[in-house]
Amino acid sequence: MNISGLDAHDGTIVQYGGTYYLYGTRYGCGFHWGQANTPFCGFGVWTAGSASGPWTFQRLLFGPTETNSWNGQTWNYTCGSDGAGCFNPRMIRRPSDGVWILWFNAPGDWNRTRANAYYAMGCNSPAGPCGSGAGAPYGSTHKPAMSVCFDNGDFSIIIDGNTAYNICTRANNTLAVERLDIWWANGDGTGAANLAGLTQVEAPGAWKTADGKWILTYSDLNCGYCAANATGYAVADLPGGPYTAPGNLGISAPDRARRDISAASCGGQPRTVVTLDGQPYQWVDLWYGSINETDAGIHLEPLRANPPYLPPANGAVQPGGVLPFTCV
Repeated sequence: MNISGLDAHDGTIVQYGGTYYLYGTRYGCGFHWGQANTPFCGFGVWTAGSASGPWTFQRLLFGPTETNSWNGQTWNYTCGSDGAGCFNPRMIRRPSDGVWILWFNAPGDWNRTRANAYYAMGCNSPAGPCGSGAGAPYGSTHKPAMSVCFDNGDFSIIIDGNTAYNICTRANNTLAVERLDIWWANGDGTGAANLAGLTQVEAPGAWKTADGKWILTYSDLNCGYCAANATGYAVADLPGGPYTAPGNLGISAPDRARRDISAASCGGQPRTVVTLDGQPYQWVDLWYGSINETDAGIHLEPLRANPPYLPPANGAVQPGGVLPFTCV
């Protein structure tokens, strides 16, 4: 399923109360990745009655000229002054009290001060507004305390019952996971680094199979705004791991051969996993190789897997596994 015509990127989709909410980073006001003093165009939210649309733009979740209470600067400064941007809007709903929380990352914080790149904002509803523009009782901006995902990279928030996890790309392009506290606003220090021993990867997402396994997907290799990047996978019994990725066999065999479920990700780059009506999908950004990706579309690829999820160590033929992309 393709979604086009929205200036929405590296985002997610949440289904709530019969409405689908799509979130994404906007580029149309002139953001250019890596260009100093570029404008921050904000995170948009769109709504629809079905995953296929049509999608209606609602608002920016917060304004680029509003003040970031953590550093006293505007969000234009936080996200645009060094061209590092702000990315990966992830909206979650805390089950204890129903509060909506927007997580995202600001790589410039790590670049400038070595503070972790994450923010968690309270929101008035799944359609925002969030942060200072939301007002009481939920409007707030918080810099999470993180111990395992303590630096910067693409990430997703995965939820297992009443527990949430930040599954993150580290600054060295390995993957890690950290459980969040009861408020879903900080890490609790429980987690693991160097997931599945993977290197040169980014953009993790995960879903839970019907029999309780967790399957992690990621961009294999890491590559900013690359079209036709591979999607790899790893498997765990618990959301916090440990994760195992299929290894290849033979002398000098490439590591990626059995772990990649799509060599070209339908012409884009995998970013996260979204679950709609019980079906997990790989969100793929259909990049076209520019430092401004305003017109890049979205592809939602159905994810399917049957046990056993990992190939046998001896390379024998087996049924099941994580199925390759069809790109329909």
